Amino acid sequence: MSFKVIAFDADDTLFVNETYFSETEEKFCELMSDYLSQQGLAQELFRIEIANLKIYGYGIKAYILSMIEAAMTISNNTISVEVIEKIIQYGKELLEKPIVLLDGVEETLAALHGKYKLVVATKGDLLDQRRKLHNSGLGKYFHHIEVMSDKQEQDYLDLIKRLEIKPSEFFMIGNSLKSDVLPVLAIGGHAAHVPFHTTWAHEKIDHEVKHENFSAFEKITEVLKKLK
Repeated sequence: MSFKVIAFDADDTLFVNETYFSETEEKFCELMSDYLSQQGLAQELFRIEIANLKIYGYGIKAYILSMIEAAMTISNNTISVEVIEKIIQYGKELLEKPIVLLDGVEETLAALHGKYKLVVATKGDLLDQRRKLHNSGLGKYFHHIEVMSDKQEQDYLDLIKRLEIKPSEFFMIGNSLKSDVLPVLAIGGHAAHVPFHTTWAHEKIDHEVKHENFSAFEKITEVLKKLK
């Protein structure tokens, strides 16, 4: 297979992300525990997050706004300024979390660097994703960084057009079957799934992926067996 570009998702593929969101959700639920059960609070926050995606997109800043809206909705607009300040503080703490590389990431990038054109293809807030990649120390391995508002088929087609390659020459690696695998397979590209132990509910699918261009690995270093 003549791949020209190897693309990597960022969050929970290169470095830890969802773990921090889960910790923040727990703090939000504890803060609002007088109003609903933890399950009820989590469900309402998730509902508002999903409803806001088309307006705010993905990322920590969108999450902060959704937490504030959820607190106002759950409290019937009686929440105190102090609680809103606390939520904003949680958001700032998220933005300042340390960058923790996942096992095998730098080893894999170093082995592929120079053999293929390596790119980052990720969702989220542009400023925050660039900050994380800069602080990760991984920027030296990448030819291009693409921060997408979403990861649909057209988003990948636009990226492939900018990279001046064919879909069959594109290989995507990520932890989300929904965002990193299915759209790429649908346009004729190749994709590999490397799971992370925690997955946001919005990124989960309820069926098995079977496709000749699909690979599944337990660890990111295993992609090196395919990309010799």
